[in-house]
Amino acid sequence: MKKTIIIPCYNEKNSINEIVSKVNKNIEDQDEIIIVDDNSNDGTKLILNEIEKNFKNCKVFYHKKNLGKGAALRTALKENLKDIVIIQDADLEYDPSDYKVLMLPFIEADADIVYGSRFLGGSRYVRIHFFWHYLANKILTFISNAFSNLNLTDMETGYKAFKSSVIKSVDLRENSFSIEPEITIKLAKKKFKFYEVSISYNGRSYEEGKKITFKDAIFALIAIIKYGVLSK
Repeated sequence: MKKTIIIPCYNEKNSINEIVSKVNKNIEDQDEIIIVDDNSNDGTKLILNEIEKNFKNCKVFYHKKNLGKGAALRTALKENLKDIVIIQDADLEYDPSDYKVLMLPFIEADADIVYGSRFLGGSRYVRIHFFWHYLANKILTFISNAFSNLNLTDMETGYKAFKSSVIKSVDLRENSFSIEPEITIKLAKKKFKFYEVSISYNGRSYEEGKKITFKDAIFALIAIIKYGVLSK
């Protein structure tokens, strides 16, 4: 199966070259990379210009305003995509060498959706820090599961993979990180087949550029209620 790797990007000048190189090493010639720059202002755009020249299988789109991860994903999803879509953050927290693990349920079990879990166990490594982030993630995953009737261990994971027809079947609205519960709940309501696999995780600190905050957890909770209770 051919893959489209979507990379939402905002102010990642220190990591974007390395992550694109790692992605390129872990995909096939027929696969593609779509990067959406969310109006970076740190020099990332200049690097992306060179990346687009150097990688034949890479397309870059630029937002004129900073809109958020959800908006970046929607821009990419408008394109003609390959069989499988994998979301890849532009930082170095998630390792593209895990693509083989993410692809297994599609190949062996005809999965519709595969989430890479940081908490499932059995991964090569998981960096340990941020107890309150861990707790917030567990609470949000628990509440999301209650409304979606799933038993995910990591709803907020940055590694989500889909059959392209599946992810294109839902009308996504959220601009921010709250796109994560929106995707999960809307696809769960359509009765698609979800799988989880264990992945490695090298979470970064705020000094290293981590962007998600407590405010994003509140927005995620609002999205869970919005799409789990108020929307059909």
